[in-house]
Amino acid sequence: MKKQDEKTKLPVLNIVVPCYNEEEVLPITSVMFENKIKELIELKKIDESSCVLFVNDGSKDTTWQIICDLAKKSPYIEGVSLSRNRGHQNALLGGLMEAKDRCDITISIDCDGQDDINAMNEMIDKYLEGFDVVYGVRSKRETDTFFKRFTAESFYKLLNMMGAEVVFNHADYRLVSKRVLDEFANFEEVNLFLRGMFPLVGFNSTSVYYERHERMAGQSHYPLSKMLSLAFDGITSLSVQPIRYITGFGILMAVLSFIGVLYTLISKFAGRTVDGWTSTTCILCFVSGVQMISLGVLGEYIGKIYMETKHRPRYIISERTYVKKKES
Repeated sequence: MKKQDEKTKLPVLNIVVPCYNEEEVLPITSVMFENKIKELIELKKIDESSCVLFVNDGSKDTTWQIICDLAKKSPYIEGVSLSRNRGHQNALLGGLMEAKDRCDITISIDCDGQDDINAMNEMIDKYLEGFDVVYGVRSKRETDTFFKRFTAESFYKLLNMMGAEVVFNHADYRLVSKRVLDEFANFEEVNLFLRGMFPLVGFNSTSVYYERHERMAGQSHYPLSKMLSLAFDGITSLSVQPIRYITGFGILMAVLSFIGVLYTLISKFAGRTVDGWTSTTCILCFVSGVQMISLGVLGEYIGKIYMETKHRPRYIISERTYVKKKES
């Protein structure tokens, strides 16, 4: 259990919601998030100063205008806008860092309404029991197509196989306490994969299971190509396992090549050599292909090192709705 002084004080919650071109679904889900805040306040689970913090990730539609209008009408809704599109992970990080000094706990969730917001009740209960990180984990994938289910589950298995520590079937729906965020702020890498980085912070953690629904409106911003890109970013940002595989494969190829040299010399002295254009071409193509793949993986790591050395800001916040409220 939390300390006695923390028990008597209700925690301030910020629900952090990254948004990119969500004008179709935002009017629907914003009502759900606001009602959830009100419900949790009525249940005496969170403080009255809790709110929903929408993060506009440089949307090209009217998403930011909708957020501003919602913030004017409701004391439970706030918003920040990034100066340009920085991607889901950077937008989420920006929201979490913005919220960490304004609340005791954050719950990050996507804007599409697919994650069950009722799981937040249990997440907060787990926090009050003493857990600093509570992962929202999908209990099943019945609403997914076979292809989507297969690729998604393979995604998590691949990450774990490559050495990236992730919670199976967990995306970015999680509760995180302020002290975890304070420590997480010390992670300064530019290449972000948040679902693999939070386990690195440590502290007590647990999981809450829920069923995921269909997207309420609009289109998904994570097609297969982005999922593959995210998986590759996660692997290369958190693990050097691919380089170790390359090293192991290189040693294997060297051993096989040495055996091949011995066989060639024996055949030469035995007088059994014949013209072998096909076999030579196949070997050259195979080795060349392996070399190009290896150079590509090494190049990816070098590129990430290059980006890290620049120390560019991961996001820039250009506007805040609560600043406008103070000015008015």
